[in-house]
Amino acid sequence: MEPLPALSTRHLDQLRAFYRATPPRRNWTSAGYRRLLAHYYNLLLPPAARVLEIGCGSGELLSRLRAGSKTGIDLSESRIAAARILLPEAEFHVQAGEDLAVAGPFDCIVISDTLNFAADVQRLLQKLHAVSHPGTRLLLNFHSSLWRPLFAVATALGLKAPEPQASWLATSDVHNLLDLADWQPVQTQRRILVPFSCAGLEHLANRVIAPLPIINHLCLTVFCVARSRTAISAAPRTVSVIIPARNESGNIAAAVARTPQMGAGTELIFVEGHSRDDTWAKIQEVAAAHPHLKIKIMQQTGRGKGDAVRLGFAAATGEILMILDADLTMPPEELPKFYEVLATGRAEFANGVRLVYPMDEKAMQFLNLCANKTFGIIFTWLLGQPVKDTLCGTKVLSRAHYEAIAANRAYFGDFDPFGDFDLLFGAAKLNLKIADVPIRYRERTYGTTNIHRWSHGWLLLRMVVFAARKLKFI
Repeated sequence: MEPLPALSTRHLDQLRAFYRATPPRRNWTSAGYRRLLAHYYNLLLPPAARVLEIGCGSGELLSRLRAGSKTGIDLSESRIAAARILLPEAEFHVQAGEDLAVAGPFDCIVISDTLNFAADVQRLLQKLHAVSHPGTRLLLNFHSSLWRPLFAVATALGLKAPEPQASWLATSDVHNLLDLADWQPVQTQRRILVPFSCAGLEHLANRVIAPLPIINHLCLTVFCVARSRTAISAAPRTVSVIIPARNESGNIAAAVARTPQMGAGTELIFVEGHSRDDTWAKIQEVAAAHPHLKIKIMQQTGRGKGDAVRLGFAAATGEILMILDADLTMPPEELPKFYEVLATGRAEFANGVRLVYPMDEKAMQFLNLCANKTFGIIFTWLLGQPVKDTLCGTKVLSRAHYEAIAANRAYFGDFDPFGDFDLLFGAAKLNLKIADVPIRYRERTYGTTNIHRWSHGWLLLRMVVFAARKLKFI
């Protein structure tokens, strides 16, 4: 990369001079704010992550993060000296992010309240690729411009430490800079209404009131999670298509005939679940009639589609896992679209969407359509990234990411008999990039739906409330 331009170098020199003249100062407002930041960052960090913080200051935030290893850089020698005393087990370097030169890679890179002081934000973000791997997540937060007048007053009253001149980047500015530096935003959320301890009232304000729509825009801090776009491999990958089947005898042969071969090879895994018709016999017959195809068959002992999907995933050998409902209302011919999304790295979780193209007249009843649109709005708010159709049965992700979701399942618990919410919430918890893939939704040609509109709808609402407590009101 080219040497830092003269104007940027001069800005860094001014920052160093400012920090030499302004020794680190802690007060009750900054300490409370750092505790709040650490709380939300710890929700984003995976267990035992290798963490690098850019602009770590005196190490107050880094000391509170739950991580396997910690590294911090800052251009202030006095602040790095204080950080080494506070956190002797961590590794610290005196340097600017624009000239980053540390040994990586890191699982997570944290930039907390630092972007606005950077001499060259785009260069800083580009430098981070050298210490990243394909699964690295960039976690950053910056202040909302709405708080700028309050900051000026707080600084004048001595409630906030003085700071060097800041850029006050808008969310759109940050997203644009990330894009220019080959980072793809995964989710963006606003947090923290009360940034200091206030007799416990900050918990009510920040965990209950702040997540609410409209009020959310008044929050102090914008959190953004991004992933690198530079480490994408287009090598062919093997695929496992899991087909849960209950009372779907008339669709089994078509599922085999119409599912295309994808990537480096495709296996079909039928999971039959307590059918009242001859679905199991049909699965055995069709598998025997296609010895040239890789087909696995099994019966579940548990109940529900979610249990069937997990059983199929456990038996899968493919690098990419797909769910195909045996009713074939999502045409199997559409599956290559999902494969391309993952194989090209455009996203890490492909979610089918039935609500874009016109659908067959009897494919979805009106109340179901309304419910699906409502859940889409709620999930977009919950997950911090667009999800238009949460209940489409076709969901695709890598086996490695599914295993990470399964390992982290205790966070939400085994609460979803359908499996759709379990996967979506698990993907959001791992900060995976979710992509909606529009499909043509067709009317059933055999059998009747296994969904009970009212009882299952009530259950889904309860699951949404439960998950909101784990993702938003925390």
